[in-house]
Amino acid sequence: MAKSGNRQACKILAKQLVQLRKQKNHTYAVSSKATAISIQTKLMNSQMKMAGAMSTSAKTMQAINKKMDPQKTMKTMQDFQKENMKMGMTEDMINDTMDDFLDESGDDEESEDIVNQVLDEIGIEISGKMVRAPAAGKSVPGAAAESKKATLSDEEIERQLRALGVD
Repeated sequence: MAKSGNRQACKILAKQLVQLRKQKNHTYAVSSKATAISIQTKLMNSQMKMAGAMSTSAKTMQAINKKMDPQKTMKTMQDFQKENMKMGMTEDMINDTMDDFLDESGDDEESEDIVNQVLDEIGIEISGKMVRAPAAGKSVPGAAAESKKATLSDEEIERQLRALGVD
């Protein structure tokens, strides 16, 4: 229209363009307000659900408090603690008694006497060599492997004795 020189038509088209831009901005504003209202509605709905849940919880706690006697519960807890301490003391006494019984049994001396007797019977002198021998137990690295090897058959023992020159 501007090229053809129709100024009146250009003014009308320019006004329509301005109105269209205003309408577009207005549409955006209304859309954002509608979104805000939707979000606010969802927030209110979740708050109502939360209030309902809190109400139910409060009713449940009231019912429990009516049925629960705090003094009775405290007495029960104290009785439990007292009986638990008694059980611990009894267990300690039993463990001490068993330790004393097992320590007094003299199994170590008896087993050492049997080993010495067996070694005397086969002619091996051990008394001087045992003083220098390391103590067997968990600290010896090969103790577990040697205990597995200790289950040799009679034939293997005889073969090893012959190899050592013992008849």
